[in-house]
Amino acid sequence: MVKHIVCFKIKEEYKNRINEAKKTLLSMKGNVPMLKGIEVGVDFLHSGRSYDIILMVDLEDEVQLDLYQHDDYHCNVVKKLMHSIVDTSIAVDYKY
Repeated sequence: MVKHIVCFKIKEEYKNRINEAKKTLLSMKGNVPMLKGIEVGVDFLHSGRSYDIILMVDLEDEVQLDLYQHDDYHCNVVKKLMHSIVDTSIAVDYKY
């Protein structure tokens, strides 16, 4: 199994869209067939080092991770929104 984790910092002028972003990320469930699991969290601490949203996705293997990265729904719905409101992001992918 592969865990794909992305942390997003939302641009200051789009902080009011955090719940929309969470809902859009969660909408991958049922729309992105290679997902084995998905979890999305919103930061409540708001410290100087906090990111605003975390996405955690479970996939079968690296092949499925690659398919996920190129999935139509992921690219044309989710990435489209996230790229428009995100200031920075970081990612970690690991096997477990």
